[in-house]
Amino acid sequence: MITKIFIPILIAIVLPDIYFYLRYIRKRKNKARRLAMLLLPSIMMAVATVGLVTSRNFAPKDMSVMNTYLLLLALLVVPKLVFFLSSLFGTLCSRIVRTLFKKARQHPARNYGNITGWIFVLLIWYISIYGSTAGFHQLNVRHVEYISASLPASFDGYKIVHFSDAHVGTYQSCTDILREYVDSINAQDADAVMFTGDLQNREPQELYPCIDILSTIKAKDGVYSVLGNHDYANYIHASHSTKVANERETVRLIRQMGWHLLVNDHVAVRRSSDSIVVAGMANDGDSIHFPRLGDIQKTLNGVNPEAFVTMLEHDPSSWRRKILPESHAQLTLSGHTHAMQFALFGWSPASLIYDEWGGMFFEGDRAINVSTGLGGFIPFRFGMPSEIVVITLRKKR
Repeated sequence: MITKIFIPILIAIVLPDIYFYLRYIRKRKNKARRLAMLLLPSIMMAVATVGLVTSRNFAPKDMSVMNTYLLLLALLVVPKLVFFLSSLFGTLCSRIVRTLFKKARQHPARNYGNITGWIFVLLIWYISIYGSTAGFHQLNVRHVEYISASLPASFDGYKIVHFSDAHVGTYQSCTDILREYVDSINAQDADAVMFTGDLQNREPQELYPCIDILSTIKAKDGVYSVLGNHDYANYIHASHSTKVANERETVRLIRQMGWHLLVNDHVAVRRSSDSIVVAGMANDGDSIHFPRLGDIQKTLNGVNPEAFVTMLEHDPSSWRRKILPESHAQLTLSGHTHAMQFALFGWSPASLIYDEWGGMFFEGDRAINVSTGLGGFIPFRFGMPSEIVVITLRKKR
């Protein structure tokens, strides 16, 4: 998981220590003791970083190891790096002021970068601790309407509960939280529940403790699901036969729960003489980091061009790349982004990567709803709580 940022992490660990030694320790008494106090946490983090990088898997089998490492990274390494940058900037500014103004040379310049640095450090500590505790246990129920002239009259008022990115492996030690989320889904009294992928973190074995809970999700017309990138066997180092077996087991467990799994396929949902189509593509990512397996022609094979189609697709980048130009699907449901599980004053860094990263987006009369996710591979959320989305379909008159 951290292999691609291994070098930046090591630089973030080492560089601040060099600065602090040269500026604050080198000429002080008890230099050896101060240096040991500075270096001990850094050595610990460097050794842990190297240990994680040498693992062939995306993450350790025991996720508590990864979670502890990331929390320490957030509490020790990131604050030290930010304080170093603030202090360095403040030092440079004070030197520029002393050079330009003669009066400033007569007085020692105050490094306001240190004050700013401590403010940032306290903010980072607060975000890290809150996001890893209370923030990860918050749930938001978002209500939206989608209006379409193509919707049959019998489906006016049809209620869909959309949720995504459950990552139930993260809840194995706290299944009571998952049960509360499932109860919230059922409390919406939906006509259909639609899940847009990433049920597991790495392996289907994570699902075993949660099968009974997930099987209780009910709706009048059933639960529909597609696979996300984590539902494939790409996050473990194993033989091809083991990966194939894992993917088959994930599919078997989803169907065992009574969910309608759609893999480049579709079904019709009927009301009286009217019907709508629920279609689901295999994960259709960027083909570099995430599998691109979606086949929209196969998914909609035989579907009437005038039918109302709700398309389930895990990766929202597929909406503009494939779904809009190659189909007539009016409403697409996606997930995947998690909105980075972070937002500050309503802004999420996910907006720098994805055009559609959380919420309802429109292109003419067609729309995509991107869920910011129910869970997460990493148990952290700040300013971006877990969510389920209640979508009410309306007939445009």
